[in-house]
Amino acid sequence: MTIETKEELVSVLAEIEKWESSQKDLWFWEKLGRLPFVLLDKLTPRFLQDKIGLAIDEIGSFVQTGGKYLIAENMVLRKLGVDTLEEAASSPLAVMDKSAEEISQSRAAFATVQGAKTGIGGIFTLAIDIPALLGISLKAIQEVAVSYGYDPRLKEERVFVIKCLQFASSDIVGKKAILEQLGHFGQPESHNQMASQIQGWREVVATYRDNFGWKKLFQLIPVAGILFGAFINRGMLKDVAEAATMLYRKRRVLERLNAFEDVQH
Repeated sequence: MTIETKEELVSVLAEIEKWESSQKDLWFWEKLGRLPFVLLDKLTPRFLQDKIGLAIDEIGSFVQTGGKYLIAENMVLRKLGVDTLEEAASSPLAVMDKSAEEISQSRAAFATVQGAKTGIGGIFTLAIDIPALLGISLKAIQEVAVSYGYDPRLKEERVFVIKCLQFASSDIVGKKAILEQLGHFGQPESHNQMASQIQGWREVVATYRDNFGWKKLFQLIPVAGILFGAFINRGMLKDVAEAATMLYRKRRVLERLNAFEDVQH
């Protein structure tokens, strides 16, 4: 298989950096993100709030152990036409990109169905939709990671997964901070620093939930929420998959460019 030239990698890197710049535009209504969930907390019965809390605690095990959200990589490796992660890491970038795109489309379709089902009951099933969408997002990011030859079973890679999730749901300030953190990813001291910056999975979930609150506002309407839920979930999953694709793609491109530099020296 043909690996890219240095010039091709530089071109791809420029494309990724252009995408990063485009992410720094802030929609004014994102500042209203917390408002729907103020209402949600007031109107949701206690037993449903407890159920959400339990789901969040369950997802919290992902950072430490992967929990039930840690994926098997075999399906993705088959898409790449390889048997191991080492072989995946050596695949042409075009093959990696194709796999990531297929994952984005399939996971977005799954999230669409999920959003439609939970849109039936309005505010009550919306409460269930939040942890479910988080689970789908985590799996999609990990599958993209494998597409680019990275192992989400490693704790430092699970931290990177969380950073991708945060990036997709952050405002302009958050996106800039995360890009700066990920710029140092791979250096020994960076892993512990990023793990401490997460400050616990519960806080990450709360931020993620609040930031997409405005997008979920219309899903509160029973029956009509089917349409809104399907549309919104699809868009959100595509945003998550796009962020993961670009961030992992950038890592792989930079590693290959560094390999060219090492050869020259």
